[in-house]
Amino acid sequence: MAALVRFCSACGAPLSAAPPVTCDACGTSHWLNPKPCANGIVLDGDRVLLARRSYAPWKDLWGSPGGFVESGEHPIETVEREVLEETGVRVEVTGYLGVWVDRYADDPEDEAADVIDVAYYVARPEGTVGEPDPTEVSEIGWFAWDDIPTELAPPGTLAAVLAIVRSAAPAPILDRPGRG
Repeated sequence: MAALVRFCSACGAPLSAAPPVTCDACGTSHWLNPKPCANGIVLDGDRVLLARRSYAPWKDLWGSPGGFVESGEHPIETVEREVLEETGVRVEVTGYLGVWVDRYADDPEDEAADVIDVAYYVARPEGTVGEPDPTEVSEIGWFAWDDIPTELAPPGTLAAVLAIVRSAAPAPILDRPGRG
């Protein structure tokens, strides 16, 4: 049985049918396959940058900045582009953490939800060059390790990722885009 994708991956609008389907709100096509994503765990000393989501799924929860990988884009490029677009902070990726598989839904147990494969990278800020994008995030915040909110997205996954970052060094980057 085909899974019903419930939210548009581009604009967050509810979808009316199982894939293949096109979002009525923005025209994005959806298929039954995992969506590759890349997120940045941006560290500045003992602080972590988080962004509060402006749309479903996980509206109003805190997440690491990131998003869907565009065609032909390296996940490192995705992290650097998405962090800048969402938060206004320019970053450089410095380490690789791993890939987590999750459901793109408010309920992580929802077996009818779209599946995302999220590659997490560590990054360091290189300066603020813009403002947060209110269509994607309602606010951003720098949090000390002991002050990280409990309302995290994806639920369960991001807390595990942050625990790994806090306790261990990420793997080095071996394949930066544009370098043989």
